[in-house]
Amino acid sequence: MEQAAADPGRVVVWGGFVLAFVFGAIANRANFCTMGAVSDIVNMGHWGRMRMWLLAIAVAVVGTNLLFHAGLIDLPKSIYQRPTLNWLSLLLGGVLFGVGMSMAGGCANKNLIRVGGGSLRSLVVLTFLGISAYMTLKGLFGQWRASWLDPVSVDLAAMGLADQSLASVVAGATGMAPKTALMVTLWVVGLALLAFVFKDRRFRATATQWVAGLVIGAIVVAGWYLTGHLGFGENPDTLEMTYFATNTRTLESMSFVAPTAFTLELLMLWTDKSLRVTFGIATALGVIAGSFAWAMRSKTFRWEGFASFADLRNQLIGAVLMGFGGVTAMGCTVGQGLTGVSTLAIGSFIALAGIVAGSAATLKYITWRAERDA
Repeated sequence: MEQAAADPGRVVVWGGFVLAFVFGAIANRANFCTMGAVSDIVNMGHWGRMRMWLLAIAVAVVGTNLLFHAGLIDLPKSIYQRPTLNWLSLLLGGVLFGVGMSMAGGCANKNLIRVGGGSLRSLVVLTFLGISAYMTLKGLFGQWRASWLDPVSVDLAAMGLADQSLASVVAGATGMAPKTALMVTLWVVGLALLAFVFKDRRFRATATQWVAGLVIGAIVVAGWYLTGHLGFGENPDTLEMTYFATNTRTLESMSFVAPTAFTLELLMLWTDKSLRVTFGIATALGVIAGSFAWAMRSKTFRWEGFASFADLRNQLIGAVLMGFGGVTAMGCTVGQGLTGVSTLAIGSFIALAGIVAGSAATLKYITWRAERDA
């Protein structure tokens, strides 16, 4: 115990793995999937899985901001609340991610869950997603992003805002004290989501879905606490306060596009002693492990491959779009749709809107083409 306390990096990594293990098992059990939720609405008008996702968002928003309000984490230091709003990158990246996940039949998180359930197809998708994401972080795609997209931005600091939080906007517009504006904003958003989610009788009667929403939202909150509080301390080498074992070198919670790229990097450059297992890498592996555990327990583990060449083509194109879009938008359906939105960052809402719009448009096109060819 003393050794773990003296090594916050180890606490962050193993804590992240455990949280993601639970995430993977619960998501597999409840069929938690954002693309599936959008598809249910577009094709059947059914909101069950969307309400589960919105419940997770409500829990994440309330819990995360209560941690910040209590001084346990410093949310403005996260990548989501930086005062430069790269709106074009966030919007375009979100749209492309939404298109990609619809072509690939699921987002990064869903493909991690499927790998745990025996899908070799999803393993190939994640490999190409990881390559594309790495190219967007440090390679050719990254040069395009940095040169053409990121410079199109709004400097919120010049407008008197310290960060991207909706609470900061409310405080600036109304003259409220920052903490008062935070509490008002988080409860308005949280209670509005909860009212919408639980007004449906069928959803209230489906314990699997609402329990999954509560647990997944709480896992996002726990991730912030783990990296932003337990993982924050003095670096024994530099004697500076630092966030341990995170790729962004600041507090993080659940996100799966960039961590997939960093996982591939670690595997390819294993002998590079500067590379370490991080919170993101541990969570990606944890989701697979948790999904595998549930698949074995429920006897649903099945090997799965590609159905046809057309299936292979669509999946790989979708994977590349998700890798580029996920990094450009600074997150996926979980990284922005849950973790980013939990910070009430304006940019996260822009990215989320792009993801949903891109996915819905692509699903409608796929349905139209199928009906035309029938």
